[in-house]
Formats: sequence, C-alpha cells, structure tokens
Amino acid sequence: MNNRSHSGHSPGIPEGHAALKLFQLAPDRIHLNHGGYGAVPEVVSATQDRFRVLIESDPTSFFTDVLPDELRKLAALAARNFGGAAQDWVFCENATSAVNSVLSSYPLKNGDEILTTSHAYGAVLKAMQVWAERRNAKVAVAELPAIIESEDQVVEIVTRHFTANTKLLIIDHITSPTAAVFPVARIAKAARAAGAATLVDGAHAVGQVVVDVEAIGADWYTGNAHKWLFAPKGCGLLWTAPSRQGSTLPVILSHGARDGYAQAFDWIGTRDVTAWLCFKAATEAHENLGGIDLMARNRALAARAAAFLSANLKKPLSAPGTMCEAMASIQIGAAPPGTALGDQIRRLLLREAGIVLPIFSFAGSVWLRISAQIYNEIGDYERLAQALPKVLAQFDLL
Repeated sequence: MNNRSHSGHSPGIPEGHAALKLFQLAPDRIHLNHGGYGAVPEVVSATQDRFRVLIESDPTSFFTDVLPDELRKLAALAARNFGGAAQDWVFCENATSAVNSVLSSYPLKNGDEILTTSHAYGAVLKAMQVWAERRNAKVAVAELPAIIESEDQVVEIVTRHFTANTKLLIIDHITSPTAAVFPVARIAKAARAAGAATLVDGAHAVGQVVVDVEAIGADWYTGNAHKWLFAPKGCGLLWTAPSRQGSTLPVILSHGARDGYAQAFDWIGTRDVTAWLCFKAATEAHENLGGIDLMARNRALAARAAAFLSANLKKPLSAPGTMCEAMASIQIGAAPPGTALGDQIRRLLLREAGIVLPIFSFAGSVWLRISAQIYNEIGDYERLAQALPKVLAQFDLL
C-alpha cells in the first residue's frame, strides 16, 4: 500500500504565503479553515476544466464507453493509497452521502440501536436520527466530555455504551467540532466484540493522516478527498468490507442497483463526475507538495499554533496534542442557548481582520477551530491572536 509516502520534502516546494500562488485563494485574507471545505490547487482545477471539455465534446461516448473503466482505475488508486482492493472502493459526493447510503442499506429493526458519540458531525447525527425513526430503531449517544483527556477515555466511554441492542456504531476518525483523532482501530475492535458493525466517518482524515482501512478493521470507511487531499468539491470515497458489499447500495438507486456494489455506486444517473475524475491529479498534487512530509509539516504547525493561541488567550484546547493532527479547537467562552453567537463572531472577525475561521457553538460553549495547510505560516495565528481580543470583547467573552 502506497499511502502517498514521500521520499523527502523538496526544497523547491513553496511554503507559507509563498504557496498561495498555487491556489486560487484570495491573497488578502488569512485562510484558517482548510478543514471546512479544502482548497484546490490550480493544477487540479485545470485538470477538471480539461475533463469538462472532454465530456462535452461527446457526452454519449464518454459516459457510455470511458467513465466505467476510468472509475475502476481510480478505485484501484484509492486501494493502493488507503488499503483494500479496487472492488472495495466507490466514489460519492461526500462522506455524508456515503453515511446515508450505509444507513439506508443497513437492516435495522424495531428496537435496534445506532451508537455514536456526542462529538459526531451534526449532519451525520441528524441522518442517523431520521433513518432510525423510519425503522423504529433508536440512536444512542455516548456522551464524551467537551475537552478530551486521552484515547483511553474515549475507548472506555464508547465501550461502556454497547448493549445487546447495539447493531451499528458510527464513529469519527477526526471529529469536526473538537478536531480530535479518535483511536478508531481500538473502537472498531470493541464493536466487533460487542457484535456491532462499525462505520468510520473519516471526512477529515484522507490527506490529513495516513489511512489504512484494513488495519482499522471497520465494516465501512468513508472520507472526503476534497478536504485535505486537494480534490475538487464533491469527491468523496466509500470503502466497504467484502462481507458487507452484497447488502450495501447507494441511497439513490439507478440502473446499476441490481448489478453489484461497485456498479450500483458508479452509476446513479447523469451528474458532474469531474471531481471524481480529478482524484488522480489530487493525489499527485498532494504527493508533489510533500505527501507524508506535508502531513508532518501541517501537524507541527497546527501544534505550535494551538499552543500559542491557548497560552495567549488563556483558553483550553479540546484535546491533548497527541490526539490532534492538522487541526485544533479552542474553547473561548460560554454560548447562550439558542443564539448564533459563533456565526456573529466569525462574520465580525472576517470583516474587521480578514480572517476566515470557523467559530461555532458546541457543548454549551463557543469554540474556534484552526487548520494548518501548506499556505499557512505561524504569522497567520499571531494575527488571529491580535485580532481576537477586540472581537471577543464585543461579546463579553474575555
């Protein structure tokens, strides 16, 4: 398995603000939310443009003769990078789409339970609730503290919530609100022992950490290539263990619905597939910008920035450094229920300081989450530290 290893960080690779020229990001803003929507290098955008022209030159021939083989070649590339076999991998629009496909396929019955944690992504939690209600099943939530102490704590709390009714566990690889890396292999092992299947939501993991689906040992793994792997928006991935492929279908059923797992996902009707077709270009861009070394560089910058901000603001981090990679979340104050305080702060910070940063309410508090990517440098976070006191003071959060 390749896992996008890199032989060494080339001195010719631009870093910090010098790397902004590789992207289309507005140079007059400080971009600290790569984890939100990613950013596409211009070389990948150019590839997408070429695919659009190719498709429009003869749509019939492309969708009929070219696309089926091309998707299977890209699935083989996913297998080389992330484990498993080509037939285990399919493309989807995003991790939320993949989660819904698994939920729609899983045979929940009256009284069954889906288990997740209080750090689950909000859209995924809502999807669980809807699908559970349709089957007269339930969603059980393992309440984790907002500020996590250790991997052992996460494993112990999740394991404690398994019951005889637990049929499916949905667990984040890297949480969205708290940016914590969960020990998903240990948790999946505990789920197997309890007789439950496991779906790992790796929306933030692909391109941020090394992913080896076979080592994790879950039944399903989904990730977004359009966040940390530099693919265009709408490039998600789903890996399904061979034993689960016969019963796993996309939530949208079309001509391939009765032709097998890969065929069902590869064709659900006419759509813009250019983001998927850029998967190879995106993995090459990630590799050319450092691959494993880029991940290490981003991790080190995020750790340095998180420690600096936490000390400067005298605010706690959501998880220890050993559980964080290229993102970190900081608790900055209490959030009155039913308010849009986080969004108000985010807008003011953008307007007054030109800083793009997610600020949100979680577990009764307001949090900010930073990301570190090749185009960031420590001065970005120093600028954030200078701007925040004035902004937060307007909301009595100092």
